[in-house]
Amino acid sequence: MKKEVSLLKVGGVSLVLIVCLVVLSLVTLSIGTAEYTIPQIVDALLNKDDGPIRVIVLNLRLPRLIMAIEVGACLAVAGALLQSVMRNPLADPGIIGVSAGAVTAATTVLLLFPTMISLVPLLSFVGAALACVLIYILAWRDGVDPVRIILSGVAINTVLGSYNSFLQMLNADNLANVLVFLNGSLSGCNWEQVYVLTFYAGLGLILGFCCIKNANILQLGDEMAKSLGINVNWVRVLLSGVAAFLAASTVSVAGMIGFIGLVVPHIARMMVGSDYKALLPVSTLLGAVLLLAADTLGRTLIPGMEIPVGIIMAATGGPFFLYMLRKKGKVSGS
Repeated sequence: MKKEVSLLKVGGVSLVLIVCLVVLSLVTLSIGTAEYTIPQIVDALLNKDDGPIRVIVLNLRLPRLIMAIEVGACLAVAGALLQSVMRNPLADPGIIGVSAGAVTAATTVLLLFPTMISLVPLLSFVGAALACVLIYILAWRDGVDPVRIILSGVAINTVLGSYNSFLQMLNADNLANVLVFLNGSLSGCNWEQVYVLTFYAGLGLILGFCCIKNANILQLGDEMAKSLGINVNWVRVLLSGVAAFLAASTVSVAGMIGFIGLVVPHIARMMVGSDYKALLPVSTLLGAVLLLAADTLGRTLIPGMEIPVGIIMAATGGPFFLYMLRKKGKVSGS
């Protein structure tokens, strides 16, 4: 009976999130510098004449909407997987250095090898993967301890951040694209980027959902996992690799967007519990809803000015992170 109630709750939460996503999508397509009604949008999309409504909605707003949904879903799943690996609800691709590796690779290409810009998605993943490998090498001591992983990740994040700052200082005259990239923005998204991200996101999310069983086992603790015949270190590497792939996929097209991977899994955990069979689907939907809402807010909050979605997420996610730190400290201290 408890299982049925749990499934009913997960289904109810998922249905609410899907409805929110549909409503928010319609709002996103409707508002902006020019505002249109839903019937106007539907009529423009069905009629294939290249009027202004069709051009704006089909070529500007719709690709951006799809991109926001995919980026939010990928970052949320990446954060959820890393929280299982670390056994820590404060883990996040941006905090432990995974996103920093992807950003470093992309920034290096944009500033030093601009003719290789088409390789940014691939090199972003390579950068994230190398950051992961380095983190695990530094954290390894007769196995991998989650605390050492986090400390190593923070150190890598700091070092790569200083490298990126130095690179920007040397190329001060060519920072326009890089600054947009570092702030995390979905501005200027096109269908080609959507196609690329859809492939990477689809593959990464499938791999992420295939990791549900292992993510649940890691939550039981190392000793229990080993007693079940699980190679804990290998599973941690596997889940970290999938998380790195998801984070790098988003960085390559949207830049550095923080806190989605931290905030979303925690909210989903409060909604449906810590079982990854429920947590991961709800995190996927919630990540899509929150990032789409943040992007819509960023482009409509101040008329005539667009605030990058990365700044919106930092402004809202930062206080939430501090709240989580205080709450965790109180719990551990009690």
